[in-house]
Amino acid sequence: MRRFGTILVANRGEIAVRVMRTAHALGYRTAAVFSEADADAPHVRMADAAAPVGPAPVNESYLVIDNILREAAETGADAVHPGYGFLSENAEFARACEAAGLTFIGPDADAIAVMGDKAEARRRMAAAGVPCVPGYDDADQSESAFVSAATEIGFPVMVKAAAGGGGRGMRLVGTADDLPGALVAARSEAESAFGSGSLILEKAIVRPRHVEIQVFADRYGTTIHLGERDCSVQRRHQKVIEEAPCPVMTEDLRTAMGTAAVEAARSIGYCGAGTVEFLLDPDGSFHFLEMNTRLQVEHPVTEAVTGLDLVALQIRVAEGRPLGLSQANIRPAGHAIEARLYAEDAAQDFLPAAGDITLWRPAGGEGVRIDSGVESGQTVSPFYDPMIAKVIAHGESREIARRRLIRALAETAAFGPTTNKRFLIDCLKKESFVRGEATTAFIEEQFGETDLAPSGPDFAIAAAAAVLKYLAGRDDALSDSLNISPELLNWASAGALESQCGLTSGEAAFDLSVSPAGARDYTVRDDGNSVSVHVVSLEESRAILAVDGAHRHLSFHAEGDALYLGEAGRDFRFGSSRSAASLEDEQGGGRVVAPMHGKILEIAVEPGDTVVRGDRLLVIEAMKMQHDIVAPAAGAVAGVLQQAGVQVAAGDPLVDIAVAEQG
Repeated sequence: MRRFGTILVANRGEIAVRVMRTAHALGYRTAAVFSEADADAPHVRMADAAAPVGPAPVNESYLVIDNILREAAETGADAVHPGYGFLSENAEFARACEAAGLTFIGPDADAIAVMGDKAEARRRMAAAGVPCVPGYDDADQSESAFVSAATEIGFPVMVKAAAGGGGRGMRLVGTADDLPGALVAARSEAESAFGSGSLILEKAIVRPRHVEIQVFADRYGTTIHLGERDCSVQRRHQKVIEEAPCPVMTEDLRTAMGTAAVEAARSIGYCGAGTVEFLLDPDGSFHFLEMNTRLQVEHPVTEAVTGLDLVALQIRVAEGRPLGLSQANIRPAGHAIEARLYAEDAAQDFLPAAGDITLWRPAGGEGVRIDSGVESGQTVSPFYDPMIAKVIAHGESREIARRRLIRALAETAAFGPTTNKRFLIDCLKKESFVRGEATTAFIEEQFGETDLAPSGPDFAIAAAAAVLKYLAGRDDALSDSLNISPELLNWASAGALESQCGLTSGEAAFDLSVSPAGARDYTVRDDGNSVSVHVVSLEESRAILAVDGAHRHLSFHAEGDALYLGEAGRDFRFGSSRSAASLEDEQGGGRVVAPMHGKILEIAVEPGDTVVRGDRLLVIEAMKMQHDIVAPAAGAVAGVLQQAGVQVAAGDPLVDIAVAEQG
């Protein structure tokens, strides 16, 4: 049996903070590693010791095994927790830790290697009697072999990277004509993300649920499961909402799936925390999908319903102690739902966003837990996954958990980069989700382009923003003045004050005037509207304003010329208005700019090429995914302004298009 003194967390962000929280509660000393981009991150300050591991790109820092091991020695660590992502499912890293005399808090390297290779995992699970999706996992990686196999399996099929996960290197293919292109794209993404371009095929099951079983095993022969999680709500094959238990689970089905998951773990001599993922057909049959040999992002919903701390159990088992639980001890209670809050734009095909978080104020409340690794002023880096936080709600029933989660999301302020907060709330309010009917096709079926388009602010919200902007400017002026009594605020000897306030938010523009009508009252007008605004209460980042008598509960933050405003889950960014001429000049007509920081992988056009709206211009890799940049309008390519292989920042020019005149 081993006794740990210091646990090094080989990760960053939310999961690093979460692991350290439990480690500190158990009395362990912790050590953090950080890239140059994360030098001031919360997980670094939370740790008892911290060490740099390299530049911002992950393949120069968090994925460099030698750097991690060097800093483990420097910080006096005797165990390493890998979190999730990065090196958490890297068998070479697990072996290197053991060789260096460090305990890897996870399964043995051999188990990681088996389940990390989806082709080998499929073969091992089939041999163990675990039901698998029909597919192709042979060593022949030629296009002809895949075409032949797909024809035999029957379309649609799913092309998947044999290594890794998280939706990377995955393509849904509906016809034989689409297969060659999907193979090229999936292989490129897999090589970039996992260092291996090996692929497999699986029969695409139409409208399944994605249901996974949490398993745990120790070195004394105990292997149990902790129930299931339903992770069907996904975009780009990545989970965004997870819950426990599954809304359609029966005791017989739970027993069958749990037994299969336990057998999957036992068949490879598994030890520690793991998750066996299944596709659940509407007819109740289920098929093995993959096994994640690590802690899952969505583990908090299992913790909520079981009352167990999975990180504490991981540490316990890694020290060589018995799990201390039997299957009979597992009695889930209530219901829990988790939503992943991302910096991304749902209206732009969930394009990742980057930039400074000007205000981070997570909600509280009964049954609410928020796991995050960010704070106000921190930058969402283009080098890493754009998840800001996980918002989890637990209740006696699914409906209570759902309502609590909606409220927690609405009351959480995350200003700066565009987030998916409103989208998450909309998901939770969809009638099919309320009824527990969501499948992996949920987002595709429930949201069209118009549903995802952001709704602009109405006049009342703009009026509230104008008053808050007026108050911020007034208070700044007061702080810069000498010998001015606050009693003179909103007073002028020449008569009523009227301040002009031009605001823009997205495509909406407001030309407003703000006039004080008392100590806490204001009138806001434009050419055709007029409202009264009464300041009911005003605190740092919170306000209640009565707009024409209706109370509006608002979150807000002023940052330079911008005012961020949130109400009931909708967030707006108001800036000062500019002329149409300046906006047209800024947008550059037919100039296409980078929507995010990233690396240009491929340029698909040349000067002189004719394009139509939606044609692919180039491919940018950002936040571990590849993104097509497409033509915004029909025209001719007038210039290609970048080269493949270069890094670009958000807003950098990419391609000039001479837009075709409309006839």
